[in-house]
Amino acid sequence: MRAKGKRDAQMFRRPGVMGGLLMLGLSLSSIAAMARAESPAALDLGQKFTTEHKVKSLVGPSVQIDDAGSLSLAWMEENKEVRSVLYARSTEPGGPPGAPVRINRSEDVPYWRQEAPALVVQGNDVFVTWGLAHPKATAEQPFATELRLSRSNDGGRTFQPSIVVNDDPGVIQHTFDALHRDAEGRLHLSWIDGREGKKDPGTYVARSLDQGQTITKNAKVDEGTCVCCRTAIASGPDGMVYVAWRKIFEGNVRETVVARSTDHGDTFEPSVIVGHDNWVFPACPHRPASMGVDRQGRLYVVWYTEGTDEIPAVYLAFSDDRGRTFSPKRQLNVSKNTFPDHPQIAVDPEGRLVVIWEEQGPVKRDVVMSASMDRGATFVAPQKLNERKSQTPVVAVNRHGLFAMAWMEHGMPGHKLVTQTLRMPAVTAAADAGPSR
Repeated sequence: MRAKGKRDAQMFRRPGVMGGLLMLGLSLSSIAAMARAESPAALDLGQKFTTEHKVKSLVGPSVQIDDAGSLSLAWMEENKEVRSVLYARSTEPGGPPGAPVRINRSEDVPYWRQEAPALVVQGNDVFVTWGLAHPKATAEQPFATELRLSRSNDGGRTFQPSIVVNDDPGVIQHTFDALHRDAEGRLHLSWIDGREGKKDPGTYVARSLDQGQTITKNAKVDEGTCVCCRTAIASGPDGMVYVAWRKIFEGNVRETVVARSTDHGDTFEPSVIVGHDNWVFPACPHRPASMGVDRQGRLYVVWYTEGTDEIPAVYLAFSDDRGRTFSPKRQLNVSKNTFPDHPQIAVDPEGRLVVIWEEQGPVKRDVVMSASMDRGATFVAPQKLNERKSQTPVVAVNRHGLFAMAWMEHGMPGHKLVTQTLRMPAVTAAADAGPSR
């Protein structure tokens, strides 16, 4: 199961965190007063669907929603020492996922990582990246992986044999990957890679220009990457490609950064700091960023940080100059005596946003969401979605503005995957001014 739970407990024991949470409760009232909010009643939440998984452990899910409204999920299960990468698709718009299909072959042993397989769905094409425990790994190399790409061209009913993404032979880490398909059908991949043998790994990218049949030469975007904060990748309507990750600066300062490509992912410019959090943390927090782009090219980034005051927070910032600079960051979480975690964002073409994250306390873990109908100018009050202790929320949207959300709930016996759709009213007047701190 995920190692994160242990670290979560440690975070509540860390000096400054609980005190920071008390300070958070005092300061958030003023933050909430400054932020205009729409009524949650304007949101049209669909029916929840829950599937039970009576297995030893489960990781995931990832979620996608196609233009017809069918939901797709990818996740990993371990049961009786057998590990499986699985995919399921709903048979009706917004409906429950159908029977799962195993992606990996029986002889392939997936690396039991802490994040879901990355997933892209476009029509009948389904693409999934996942980590294979390196066939040449020894007991001294427990984290060594090959990054694999699997493809289905029949809507996920069957999957072709996977291909290797990383083009180096090293018995090292190739994981914490992201997968994205741009408007012209290019498949973009990013991941964390330790092939140079340095203390800190690098951020690498590659593409598939032939619908997942082959992978281009790997390219390093940057080095000094935080070792287990997952990468993120997105593209704009003008062909811009963006990669986000957490970068380590001098003095163990860890910042969310974005690098942009103006040539469809062939080369990338130097990265830009998004939030200037100045968060000093001498380990990897295992908390990735998430991105989305609207039809006007506005790039939105959400991320977790504790900043200089060690107060856990989820922030949003955007860029209107194609990733050169970012607006002042805006805090999204408002609850007291909990800390937010693992934010994910989905952006529709009209600039409607849904951000989903965890709210954690000493004895509970909830999934909450907030939405904006005006390109991030205002947000509805965060709304709890789950019924039981939950984690790993994710969100996606199709071209028609129908959002899909999914998360994992803990129960006895086994675990549960929950899906729910959300539709918002027509977009309101676009806001030109950036959100305030």
